[in-house]
Amino acid sequence: MVTTVVLPVKGMTCGACSAKVGRGLSELDGVDSATVNLVTERATVVFDPTTLDVEALRRAVSDLGYRAPVSVEPEVDAEPVGGDAPASEASTRTLLIAFSLTVPVALLSMISALQFAGWEWVVGVLATPVVWGSGMDFHRVTFRNLRHRTTTMDTLVTLGTTAAWAWSVWALVGDSGHVYFETAAVIVTLILLGRWLEGRARHRSGDAIRALAGLSVQDATLEDGSTVPVGEVQVGMRLLVRPGDQVPVDGRVVDGMSTVDESMLTGEPVPVDVDVGDVVIGATVNGHGSLVIEATRVGTETTLARIMRLVEEAQNSTAPVQHLADRISAVFVPIVLVAAAVTLASWLVLGGPASDGMSAAVAVLVIACPCALGLATPTAIMVGTGRGAQLGVLIRNGEALESTRRISHVVLDKTGTITEGRMALAAVTATSGVDSSRALEIAASLESRSEHPIAAAIAGAVDSHIPARQFTVLPGQGVRGTVSGVDVLVGRPDLFDNLPEDLAVARDKALDTGGTVVVVGWDGAPKAVLVVEDRIRDTSAEAVEGLHSLGLSVTLLTGDDERTARTVANAVGIDQVVAGVLPDEKDAEIARLREAGHAVAMVGDGINDAPALARADLGIAMGTGTGVAMAASEMTIVGGDLRAVVDAIGLARRTLGTIKGNLFWAFVYNVSAVPLAAIGLLDPMIAAGAMAFSSIFVVGNSLRLRHFQGRLAAGALN
Repeated sequence: MVTTVVLPVKGMTCGACSAKVGRGLSELDGVDSATVNLVTERATVVFDPTTLDVEALRRAVSDLGYRAPVSVEPEVDAEPVGGDAPASEASTRTLLIAFSLTVPVALLSMISALQFAGWEWVVGVLATPVVWGSGMDFHRVTFRNLRHRTTTMDTLVTLGTTAAWAWSVWALVGDSGHVYFETAAVIVTLILLGRWLEGRARHRSGDAIRALAGLSVQDATLEDGSTVPVGEVQVGMRLLVRPGDQVPVDGRVVDGMSTVDESMLTGEPVPVDVDVGDVVIGATVNGHGSLVIEATRVGTETTLARIMRLVEEAQNSTAPVQHLADRISAVFVPIVLVAAAVTLASWLVLGGPASDGMSAAVAVLVIACPCALGLATPTAIMVGTGRGAQLGVLIRNGEALESTRRISHVVLDKTGTITEGRMALAAVTATSGVDSSRALEIAASLESRSEHPIAAAIAGAVDSHIPARQFTVLPGQGVRGTVSGVDVLVGRPDLFDNLPEDLAVARDKALDTGGTVVVVGWDGAPKAVLVVEDRIRDTSAEAVEGLHSLGLSVTLLTGDDERTARTVANAVGIDQVVAGVLPDEKDAEIARLREAGHAVAMVGDGINDAPALARADLGIAMGTGTGVAMAASEMTIVGGDLRAVVDAIGLARRTLGTIKGNLFWAFVYNVSAVPLAAIGLLDPMIAAGAMAFSSIFVVGNSLRLRHFQGRLAAGALN
């Protein structure tokens, strides 16, 4: 038995830090896995609670030189992830002080016309508070890490600036050479500026989840007009939602008619008509009518809370492509320290000026910071998943992003996916000598015991039901039971050996028009044909065209009759159809496609789709379906618009491409810059600027995902 906790981890400054914490936690007895996210400053740990507890995990983090101030993350954070405030007052003040002192230091050092007798002493006096005051946070972290016998990016900064400052003091006191006070001061200031800008960018990466949190309703109005805090609302309470008000919690309409704007959660721009019996989602906006709803989900169980939880889980995850970067970051700093020492020694051995050797060594220390490697994946995941949430697409983890790269085949369920999933009884045809109303009454009485959408449509067609006994579900086939002492069978036409000619004609006519045929029989013989229709979504054809445009093959997989399935497939542009399958056969069909070499994405919404969703390389659940389907999937479409599946795959691919671009830049930057610094082609001040720019570039590149326009967003603009 294992459990999962999310621990805040404070004090991390680079990829080497996050890699060290992850490695340290993973090495604990009882820990199954540990993933550390530099951007969100959180560690997700899967462990055996019988072996160790959360406090032991916190102590392990502390032993590594960092802080885990809270025992365990709550279900839904009051403060969403995405970084702290854009810039705290303290960090801004520190940067301004450093900048005001560094500017005259740089001017005096680089412009000979401004220099005067004793200017080096003035520069030294101005630079010292920058190095040991403004830069104290770097030194403090370095000394803390030294106590734990570890190194990080701050170690490189401290060694570089201290070396430059100490060399300058020695040269100044001994009047024996060039001073590098400006190098030390500029390095500190540029890194502070880089972190300040990076912090602002990282804060923007969490805009989406903060926007979701801002949708929360504070108060709810009871049916009698009194107001209570939304936290006090209980399941079953009746709430009044006036025109223009937000729906406080998930519920079911018990009185009134209106339209509800769900775009902030589902991404679908068109308001939804609601009537008595319809479900409404908390945080959506009521339109013109007044509604009375009965609360069905409250607190952390509301759709909004679940969305926030899934988004935060995704943002705390990492993609498999990041693992290589983590391994490199873990050993990078010690390698850089050796490289800097070798650089200085080489300059001295080859007879070069000691001051030039020191400058090159300092440049190596500064330029090699692996910050960009640590930020490459988490920033892209944070922005990408946040943008997905705005479009009504929930991406569960980084592995789901990797899966989209390989997908070549998409399998679509029919009911509730391509169609609206709102079955309605269209016709009843009874055989000769049988009353059609009586046949419908018997079928409805038995189907009232089932939760299937087709059963609900039949059961809802009559006002009252005869008690049914000995009810039995025939998986994928129908139901059986006793009504008024008669053994009744309701289900697919092939449950019966032969249909009378009049029923066969009714069946064929229904199948030709895309209707679903249900046969009711008793005394061992078919008595009537019931036709249930499920309207094709207006956007399904566009969605299928979008999947084709991504280079994907599309298959319709359904338990319906072949002719019905073909009618629906032709209407939306699907060429490949697999019909008449049972729930376990859906799973087998996915397995067959995978064995044939296809990477398969399965899209479904029902309990019967769950095995296939789990079997597929990528499971995508329609959020209008069951919780079982969503639990078995890697992605969830909050609304019912199939176009969001195109958005989900497109956004996931774009996010993965951004991650790879970030990692490529970070690797190229570090691999190419270190040799240039070692041979003296990079001034330490330029190195500091380049190091800061690399991190800002990675974060900025990730922020471009905020502008991803899917088909739903395009529809809203048109």
